[in-house]
Amino acid sequence: MEGVLFPRGVAEGREGLKAYVARGGYQALAKALKRSPEEIIRLIDQAGLRGRGGAGFPTGKKWQLTREATGEPRYLVMNGGEDEPGSKKDRVLLENLPHLVIEGTILSAYAIGAAKAYLYINARYDIAIRSIGDALAEAKAEGYWGENILGGNFSLDLEIFPAPHNYVAGEDTAVLEVIEGKKPLPRQKPPFPVTAGLFGKPTSVNNVETLANVAPIVRYGAEWYRKFGTAESPGTMIFSLDDDVNRPGIYELPFGTPLRYLIEECGGGMRGGKKIKAIMPAAPSSAYLPPEKLDTPLDHNSMRAAGSSLGCGVVRLVAQGSCIVEEVIKISEFFTAESCGQCPACRMETNTLTALLKKVQGGQGGPPVLEQFGKIIAFNKGKGFCNLIAMPGPPIESALKLFPGDFEAHLATGKCPVQ
Repeated sequence: MEGVLFPRGVAEGREGLKAYVARGGYQALAKALKRSPEEIIRLIDQAGLRGRGGAGFPTGKKWQLTREATGEPRYLVMNGGEDEPGSKKDRVLLENLPHLVIEGTILSAYAIGAAKAYLYINARYDIAIRSIGDALAEAKAEGYWGENILGGNFSLDLEIFPAPHNYVAGEDTAVLEVIEGKKPLPRQKPPFPVTAGLFGKPTSVNNVETLANVAPIVRYGAEWYRKFGTAESPGTMIFSLDDDVNRPGIYELPFGTPLRYLIEECGGGMRGGKKIKAIMPAAPSSAYLPPEKLDTPLDHNSMRAAGSSLGCGVVRLVAQGSCIVEEVIKISEFFTAESCGQCPACRMETNTLTALLKKVQGGQGGPPVLEQFGKIIAFNKGKGFCNLIAMPGPPIESALKLFPGDFEAHLATGKCPVQ
C-alpha cells in the first residue's frame, strides 16, 4: 500500500542523501524558501496535518501560535524521546529516513521563525543518533542548513540532544526542562510552550513522525495529501505491532483503514492462531475494545466514537484465554513506576490503583472494591501537571466494563480464572 513517508508503507533500509535527493528530497525546502513562512503555515493547516505524538493537535495551529507569540528567539524541538512500551516508529524513521525528518525540521523552523532547533532523541537509540548525525553532516555540506540556507536569508542551527530513558522525559514540557539542564519533570500549564517554552521563549515541540510529514506536504501540496486518509484525519499514520502478531513491525496506513486490515493483513493475525479477546489501539493508555470492533476505522473520530483513541499508534492484542486482570496490573504498575512523583494527586492515584488491583488479584475486599476504581479515577480527573494521571483510567475502566467476570473470579477465589 502506497505511503506518504515510506514509498511502500514499510521501512526498507537507510536512505542516504544521494538517494533522497534522487526522489525529490530537499525540493520542498527550496520551494518553501521562495514563499513566506505564513504561506507554509497555511499550507500545513489546509493539509490538516495533526500531531502524531498522541494528542493529535493541529500542527498548523501550533505553528501559528508559536509564530505569533511575543518573544525572541523562537525554538523548534523535534521530540524523539519515544519511551512508550512497544513504540518504535520514531526510531525507524530516524534510522531509515533521516533526511526526510531533517528536511521537515528545517521547514518547520522556517515556518515558525526559529533560528535554533534541537533534535531530542532517546539516548538508547544509538543507531538513530548516528544516522541523524551522519545525515546532518551530509546536509550541511550541501547548504541545506547552517548560515544562509541555499543562498537565502534564512539561517538555522541544528543540534542533537540525547533524551534520558524514562517515560515522562518525552512529555513536551519535560523535554524542555531536560534541554535546559534540569530534571525531566513536566511543567504546570499554562503557560504552554508555544508562548513560554525553551528558556522562556516561544517553542514548538513536534513529534518525529509529525515533522516527517511536512516535506511531502510542501512538495506535493495539501490537495495531494488529502487524497490519503479521511476528511477529519487526512494523511497516513504509522502503527506499531508487537509480538502479539505473526508479523510484528511498523506499518504506514491511511487514516480510515479498518483495524482488522492492520492486524490480519499487515500483522498476519495473532501468533499461534489464537483468537482475540481485546484490542488496545493506543497502548498502554487507551480503552480496550472487544473483537466486535475490529472493523473500526483507524482515525481519530471513529476511535473516539468506539470509546477508545489512537494515541501514537501502538496496537496491542490480548488473546482469548488471557486474564484481563493480569493485563491491567502490568499497565498500572508501569504508570506507577513511571510517575515522576512531583504531583501528589498522580502519586496517590497510580499507587492506589495498583494496590487495589493487587487486592482483586488476591481475592481481597469483595465486590465493593470494584466500585473504588471509578471513584479514584473521577476524583483525580484534570489534576496533575501532565497527562500521565489520566492514563491508567481508560484501560482499567474498560476492562471492568468488558470483562467483569475476570475480576469477579479473582475476588471469589483469589486465583486467576485462566490458570
